[in-house]
Amino acid sequence: MIFDQDGNTSIITQEKATVVELVKKLQVVYPKFKHDNIIIVLTSLIELSVNDIIEFLEISNKHRANKHSFVIVSNKIDLDSTPDQIIVVPTIQEAYDIIEMEEMERDLGF
Repeated sequence: MIFDQDGNTSIITQEKATVVELVKKLQVVYPKFKHDNIIIVLTSLIELSVNDIIEFLEISNKHRANKHSFVIVSNKIDLDSTPDQIIVVPTIQEAYDIIEMEEMERDLGF
């Protein structure tokens, strides 16, 4: 797991471990990132299923309830099959675009 910081956005890249292991690690280190927007990059994983994405649902809901963005980047899954409660995009640039739009919505009181 690789951690990068870009302003108020934490970028977490998973390279080798399973999604379940990543979610467990995230829950442990979450206090470090709870005030940042979070991008989870899963593009290097060979296989990814909808069930893998659902593993992030609890932490995503918690983070979004606290008025911060939580976006998963993966080009290995059918985006139409993912739950509406979690945001999955195919590129890092789209993740930044989502965060920018959500920050504007929060600034406007939505």
